Amino acid sequence: MFNANLYVKEAGYDLLSLWRTPAFFLPAILFPVTFYIFFGIVFNFSSGSGQYMLVSYACFGMMGPAMFNYATAVASDRAHGWLTLKRVAPMPFNAYVAAKYVSSLVFALCIALILFVTGGIFAGVELYAWQWLALLLVLLIGTLPFALIGLLLGLCLSDKSAPAVVNLVYLPMAFLSGLWVPIQFLPEAVQYIAYGLPAYHYAQLAHAVIGTSQGHSIWLHLAALVGFSLLLVLLVRWRYQRLSH
Repeated sequence: MFNANLYVKEAGYDLLSLWRTPAFFLPAILFPVTFYIFFGIVFNFSSGSGQYMLVSYACFGMMGPAMFNYATAVASDRAHGWLTLKRVAPMPFNAYVAAKYVSSLVFALCIALILFVTGGIFAGVELYAWQWLALLLVLLIGTLPFALIGLLLGLCLSDKSAPAVVNLVYLPMAFLSGLWVPIQFLPEAVQYIAYGLPAYHYAQLAHAVIGTSQGHSIWLHLAALVGFSLLLVLLVRWRYQRLSH
């Protein structure tokens, strides 16, 4: 029987645990904001780049908590036996998984709001109210495939290797997807790589809200993200079953 109170409590405890870990939340929040200040405001050499880079660095910043929260926490819980304990405990294991996603969304929301305020005040970014809201929703909902990537890595890696491997996935994927440098400025061969990366489709959906996407159909990007998510769900389920036996 579904017990919402269990899910709420688990999410609250997970969020409290992260709040007590400044080494996690401070870099997660400050890294994309600092990047945006430098490359979207201080070195803003063209009209409209502040608005474009706001979306790109929001995507970059919000991918991070989803991937790191799952990968590092799940890997650590596996190493210390907490994951085994949670599987046999009366609490639904789904509550453990959902709690980490809620925590990731809370930090993603903080990153988005800080970037929105920074862009609006210091970069002169002006959007309609519906665009701010639509952009926020796309950014939040679009973190799902990256949370699944983090969960899969957490189920596969040791607690010592997880942070390094996440960085090896996260940072190159962000660069190759055009989140640091607009994709049209990357070599043509690299641009083709971007089409196979979820971060590219995530960013293009966000850019479509403000009219700065490459012009491909939003249904293409949605289909790509749904496809990635379904594949990752299957891989996560397979790996979890392997661990359970």
